[in-house]
Amino acid sequence: MAKGTVLKLLCDLGVACAEHQDKALRDLVCRRIQCDEVWAYCYAKEKNVPPQHKGEWGYGDVWTWVALDADSKLVVCWYLGRRDAEDASQFVANLSERLRNKVQLTTDGHRAYLDAVEGAFKFNVDYAMLVKLTTTSAAFTRRSR
Repeated sequence: MAKGTVLKLLCDLGVACAEHQDKALRDLVCRRIQCDEVWAYCYAKEKNVPPQHKGEWGYGDVWTWVALDADSKLVVCWYLGRRDAEDASQFVANLSERLRNKVQLTTDGHRAYLDAVEGAFKFNVDYAMLVKLTTTSAAFTRRSR
């Protein structure tokens, strides 16, 4: 098969899957949702993007925002964008529209979630930020002896 044919098929399949997920994953009854972001880059890492493409979408850092049902491991929704307050709001608003009931929502310590969660859920959420503390290996070694 021709490479172009396979790539077109993959793109068409991706669009069909995204449309199906958008329609099917509505009015969900979830109890616990965990959200996180995953970093990747397109074309080049942000620091190596050529000047003519600085700030242009599709060049540099890209973040995949993911909302996961902690019990069933269902990906309730996802969002591809930057790691900023505007994209956090888009992502969390999409999540809130898919849920039927009040949920326990847990995110990492990314500050953009604070206003996004309040704006999208109002008071219809139990929200927690989980911030992991790291220790140096020397400190860990001293405690474990």
